[in-house]
Amino acid sequence: MKGIILAGGSGTRLYPMTQIISKQLLPIYDKPMIYYPLSLLMLGGIKEVLIISTERDTPFIKTLLGDGTDIGMKLSYKVQTHPNGLAEAFILGDEFIGKDDVTMILGDNLFYGDISFFRDAVVAHQKRTHGFNARVFGYYVEDARRYGVVEFEKQTGKVFSIEEKPLEPRSNYAVPGLYIFDSRCVERAKNQKPSKRGEIEIVDLIKTYLADNELGVTVIGRGVNWLDTGTPDSLLDASQLISTVQKRQGLMIGSIHEIAYRMNYLDSAQFGTLIAKTPKGPYRHYLERIVQESTD
Repeated sequence: MKGIILAGGSGTRLYPMTQIISKQLLPIYDKPMIYYPLSLLMLGGIKEVLIISTERDTPFIKTLLGDGTDIGMKLSYKVQTHPNGLAEAFILGDEFIGKDDVTMILGDNLFYGDISFFRDAVVAHQKRTHGFNARVFGYYVEDARRYGVVEFEKQTGKVFSIEEKPLEPRSNYAVPGLYIFDSRCVERAKNQKPSKRGEIEIVDLIKTYLADNELGVTVIGRGVNWLDTGTPDSLLDASQLISTVQKRQGLMIGSIHEIAYRMNYLDSAQFGTLIAKTPKGPYRHYLERIVQESTD
């Protein structure tokens, strides 16, 4: 399984903060936004990730994350010259995906809580549980009219319908910006006609799997917080959530360096080298504490 983080777009909902910097580099409390979707992929066991962003922002994201060596990952980059739709990510990632399955997450999506739902979904997809070659996620919301909505059979997870911002939703399950596909998503995306707004729509791609009875859903349980951090209010909400939990527990959320160590992407010597290169301050002190606690 490979991963794609789509970190493009112009960030108009966050203007003027995004006038000179990608929204994925804005802070959510004490870490850049992009740490959070990357941390989810890492916790799902995904070690090869393609990051797609704009021509302006890609060099800055690459400066932040590098080639992934420091965290035991393999990171590569691709420029999206124009925001031509979410599904274009698979066309841009053609060579990267190859014959592998792929998870795509939007760069402004944050999940916190029991993320076993994602690990289980990765395993289910690789085993082709119920014959699904594509998988979306369902998150219960009070007002589903603001989101893409999925209707499904609860026992098997088979999807009956998926609609974008329906006036009369058929369920209360919203579809977050997290998707799993087989490698055929590339050709399917290439064969999609742009919508009226000139974009290759992710919903249209998903519907091709639905038409072939190959689309399943994984329900995200009540113990998980999902936030789309692409507005000022949601950015503030996310920062307050991370701050509150971290201060109470003394444990970081979305620390890609800690995750690399705990997931054994790095051994003790490599983690020690990483810490030595980290500037002195609260973040380094936290990583040092992780090592100390693991040896006690």
